[in-house]
Amino acid sequence: MNAFFTRYVTPLTTGLFLVSAISGIALFFRWAPGSFHAMHEWLSMLLLVPFVLHMWRNWGAFMTYIKRNTLWIPLALCIIISIPFAWPSSQGQSGGGNPAFRVVRLMTQAPLSSLAPMLKTSPDELVTRLQGLGYKTTSTNDTLDKIAASANEQPLNILLKLLPARPQ
Repeated sequence: MNAFFTRYVTPLTTGLFLVSAISGIALFFRWAPGSFHAMHEWLSMLLLVPFVLHMWRNWGAFMTYIKRNTLWIPLALCIIISIPFAWPSSQGQSGGGNPAFRVVRLMTQAPLSSLAPMLKTSPDELVTRLQGLGYKTTSTNDTLDKIAASANEQPLNILLKLLPARPQ
């Protein structure tokens, strides 16, 4: 087991860190985000495994940072630096987050009468289409959130079924 740690844990940590760093840079500059998003999320999660093994293997050295009191200031700085990035997202709908998700939320919370023109249809036709898809709705005042809740489905899934084949 010791040979495994010596031989593979640090290189795995380094390799997955590089993948995470490169995909993070690509996402930051919006270079093919569709290609890099899942890679960044999943491989960053996988990075946790060799990181934990690396920490286990080097626990003695890590404890030295604690004994010398050289861990606390960098750790505190990292937390302080991260707060402004997390703060807007914790404020609910106002602030951070992916704008596409915020738009979807607005669309699924809008009454069908307001949503229909966005989907290039009339409110009554939208009700008919939803009924044809098996959803229970009778009013153009209903929202996709309400319809999805009664169908035990995600509102986004219903919205995707209603989108026109090609936007005009």
